[in-house]
Amino acid sequence: MTDTLKLAGRDLFWPPADELMEAAERIRARLGDWPASHVNWRICLTSPDDANGGDLIIVADEQQHSEQIARWQTQGAGVIEAAAGRASLHLGGVRYRLEGQLAEDWIAALAAFLDCGFDPHDALVLALAWRDGDETKSDDAWPCDLSRFPRVAGLPDAPAQPFAACPDALGLYAVLPTADWVERVAGFGVKTLQLRRKTAEPDELKQEIARSVAAGRQHDARVFINDHWQAAIDAGAYGVHLGQEDVHTADLHALSKAGVRLGLSTHGYYEMLTALHFRPSYIALGAVFPTTTKVMPTAPQGLVRLVRYVKLLEGVVPLVAIGGISGDVLPQVLATGVKSAAVVRAITQAADPAIATAALQSEFLQEKV
Repeated sequence: MTDTLKLAGRDLFWPPADELMEAAERIRARLGDWPASHVNWRICLTSPDDANGGDLIIVADEQQHSEQIARWQTQGAGVIEAAAGRASLHLGGVRYRLEGQLAEDWIAALAAFLDCGFDPHDALVLALAWRDGDETKSDDAWPCDLSRFPRVAGLPDAPAQPFAACPDALGLYAVLPTADWVERVAGFGVKTLQLRRKTAEPDELKQEIARSVAAGRQHDARVFINDHWQAAIDAGAYGVHLGQEDVHTADLHALSKAGVRLGLSTHGYYEMLTALHFRPSYIALGAVFPTTTKVMPTAPQGLVRLVRYVKLLEGVVPLVAIGGISGDVLPQVLATGVKSAAVVRAITQAADPAIATAALQSEFLQEKV
């Protein structure tokens, strides 16, 4: 980071606070170079006269400000309710609840992480993982000790036992639209596959899942079923892949009891902590690059963030990079230290899927050398 910080000259705090600004600049200088934030957030320590979409208003007692919080949100502002050992963010009609340590410099750290381009809920996670003086201990002060990170509050109970384990290195992970494709790519020697069939009549879906599971057994491959968890249990599937919203509707206890592996999608720090609560078999990190295969709730994460995510979670849970990964960028993805990468179009839209698959697999072999 250069001596001239992007924070300088900005209306970063309301009311203006020189000490907070100095602390934010000091912390920001030890966080490295990041793309500019798409929003110039303003952290309000008192209520602004006219709240707007760039404001994050900090209050000490949510109950005393409940009517104001509702009004501020209609004006587009976010509200952070902070008290000893907890912080809640109200933004866009969603409440993000965290429990953890609030350092003396947590507000300055929040400003610094917002300036690194992280959305408020992820910046708040990082601010609660910050400890006073971290910026003096290393040129790279980025939080990477998971024991310091906060806990997401208000989640459903996790199953009593962690989900069944899968290999730490899942390698090439082919996400495929039909059982025909699963059978075909399993025949190429790919050992981790996912059937992502979004639309199908119940009987057809049952047949697709049964064929995919059978292909996995025939070729000694791990086949995950996207979304359709009950049908996956019924078919004896190796695993299920779910999105963040699905943990509130799927019967995770039934999945765990059946011995089905669970993969969970994540799109940043808050969702990683949410996923870890359920002790899944693996966590997917994405979308790394822009993708057209599905509508993403967040902007692409990029390789710089992926490096940080891997450093935080390596050895804790198997990781899969996903989203827009082609053969051209796969070496860069694997250079972050992640041991598995999911691909879709790199196989299904290849001129020769067998040759494309072999080339992708060779990249994983080179990483082992």
